[in-house]
Amino acid sequence: MELRFYDDPGEFLDVAGDYLAEQPVLSTVMASVASRIRDQRSAGVPWPDDVPCWFAAFVDRGKVGATAMRTAPFGEYPAYLMPMSDDAAVLLARTLLDRDEPVLGANGALPAVQVFCEEMASATDLRATVGQHTRLFELRELKEPPEVPGRLRPARLDEQDVVAGWYDAFMADADEQAGRPSGSSPHEAVEPEELRRRIETGRVFVWELDGTPVHLTAATMPAFGVSRVGPVYTPKEHRGHGYASRAVYEVSKWLLENGTRACLFTDQANPTSNKIYEALGYEGLVDMANLRVE
Repeated sequence: MELRFYDDPGEFLDVAGDYLAEQPVLSTVMASVASRIRDQRSAGVPWPDDVPCWFAAFVDRGKVGATAMRTAPFGEYPAYLMPMSDDAAVLLARTLLDRDEPVLGANGALPAVQVFCEEMASATDLRATVGQHTRLFELRELKEPPEVPGRLRPARLDEQDVVAGWYDAFMADADEQAGRPSGSSPHEAVEPEELRRRIETGRVFVWELDGTPVHLTAATMPAFGVSRVGPVYTPKEHRGHGYASRAVYEVSKWLLENGTRACLFTDQANPTSNKIYEALGYEGLVDMANLRVE
């Protein structure tokens, strides 16, 4: 088994694209991130000099069997791992250590991220701790929730400041709802130009009540025919009215009508959101985790 690193996301997709396409829901994060960075570079948008950016493929007799990447522009710049054997996770950790690149965190599939972070912890005299347990869901059979007042519509550019504030509040409130200290989960801040692009391409929606936005649901650009729903956010003063259920239902329906499969991530420590998505017809596909080495 050969471990190959790629600085160019386009080259990585040329090598690993077929592997990712074979399991498009499971590879939703890696495929969409690689595609986005490739397209940004083609458009002349530079990658920040201080943020690591590499993709890795495990190749056995010419066939890709596992992948990883390090592109997260936040925290300790954690890696992201697709499912892989324990041996592959250890090899990745040791290879990074050999090239003097300790990676003090990882997101992705269990048990790969656990094995990877424990190997990193052992070599650096630190310890691996779980920051967040997540679960990847795929929409199977969409089920309609009760109707609620208002309507879903695409967000407008003149609402970008409101949308940006809700993006920022999403993770802090998610921590609070899960019983973690607010802001304890590091996450990517969406740059204004990127958020503007998402609004312009019609991937950000608000639920409007009497002319006022009261909820946000977004969806990623499709990668290998799969779009990821999220974030899903309702400000505290508007919760409990069913806006989230109805908005996710309508966005999911829109994706299906456009020939796109829908998936989303949930925080396992938040039973409310998990219950909402299951009621809409989303089914758990794989358990994942966010681990830190500290």
